[in-house]
Amino acid sequence: MDDYQEIEDKTSEKISDNASQKKQETRDDMLSRHRKEISQLQNKEIELKKAAAKGSKAEQKAKKKQVEEEISQFSAKLKEKHAAELASLGYSSSDGDGKGNIVNLVKAIAGVSVTSQPDQSKPSKSAKRRGKRAQQEAEREQRIQEEQSSIVSDRMIEDEKLERKLEPLGLTVNEIKPDGHCLYRAVEDQLALLSGGLSPYTYQELREMVAAYMRKHASDFVPFFLSDNAIEGDSDNSLAERFENYCKEVESTAAWGGQLELGALTHCLRKHIMIYSGSFPDVEMGKEYISDGVNGSSDSSIMLSYHRHAFGLGEHYNSVIPI
Repeated sequence: MDDYQEIEDKTSEKISDNASQKKQETRDDMLSRHRKEISQLQNKEIELKKAAAKGSKAEQKAKKKQVEEEISQFSAKLKEKHAAELASLGYSSSDGDGKGNIVNLVKAIAGVSVTSQPDQSKPSKSAKRRGKRAQQEAEREQRIQEEQSSIVSDRMIEDEKLERKLEPLGLTVNEIKPDGHCLYRAVEDQLALLSGGLSPYTYQELREMVAAYMRKHASDFVPFFLSDNAIEGDSDNSLAERFENYCKEVESTAAWGGQLELGALTHCLRKHIMIYSGSFPDVEMGKEYISDGVNGSSDSSIMLSYHRHAFGLGEHYNSVIPI
C-alpha cells in the first residue's frame, strides 16, 4: 500500500538525517523527537484502520490484518532506531551498571538528578511527591520498554478477542486519538452518538465536571486515591492538598483517566457506562441509571472499550459504536 511505503520512506529519511544531527542533539531533544515520531505512527495507524473499515466483513478483516502486520513492522523498526540513538548517549533498557539506563533517563527528564550529590538535609514532602511521581513514570517507561518486543502480538490478540466479543452484539470500536484525553474524548464521542448530533459537552468540559464532582464528594474518592498515592507521614492537610492537586491535574492537564474518573463521570452524567475489554472481564458502572434493563444496558448507555496493550502506551480507551 502507498501509505506504508510513505511511512517507510519518511522513516528512512529521518534515520539518515538524524545520523548527521545526533552529535548536536541533546538528550531532551532526542526524547521529544522520539515521542513525536511515535505519535505520528500512532495517528497513521488510526487513519489506516478507519480506511480499512470499509467493504464487506471479509474485506474489512483482511485489510485490518494487513494494517496490523505492516504497523508491526514499522513499530519494530522505530523501536530499533530509538534504542540505537539512546545507546549513542550511553543509555540502554538494561539494569546494569553502565553509563545509564532508561529509568535514569526518565528520572532525569522528570527533573530528578541522577548524577548530583545527594542533599544531606531531610527531603521535603513536596520533594517526596516529585520523587514518587518520577519513580512511577520511570517504572512505567521501563515497563513499556520491556514489553515493547511483545506489544504488537499482545495487541493483536487483545483486539481479536474484543472483536469476537463485540461482533455478535452488532458493535465495533471507533478509534480515539491517544493523547491523554482518550477517556474523555471517547465519552464525548458517545454523547454525540446518543444525541444524534453534537455532544452537549466537550472533552475539556467533561474534565472540569469530573474534577468538580470529585472535590464535592471527596470522601467517596480519597480512600481510593490513597491506595495509589499514599506517602508515609501524611497529615490531613497534606493529604487534602495532594488530592486538590490531583483534581487540578484532572481538569487542566492531559492526565490519563481511569477508575476514579469513570466513577465520577457516571454520576455527573447520570449514565450507565459499559466498558468492554479483550483482556479483562467487562465492567459496568452506574447500573442505577439503566432505563430499560435490556441486555444489561439501554439505548442511553455509554459504551467504551478498554485496551491494555494499545499503541505501547500501556492503557487506552476507545468509543464503541453500532456496526
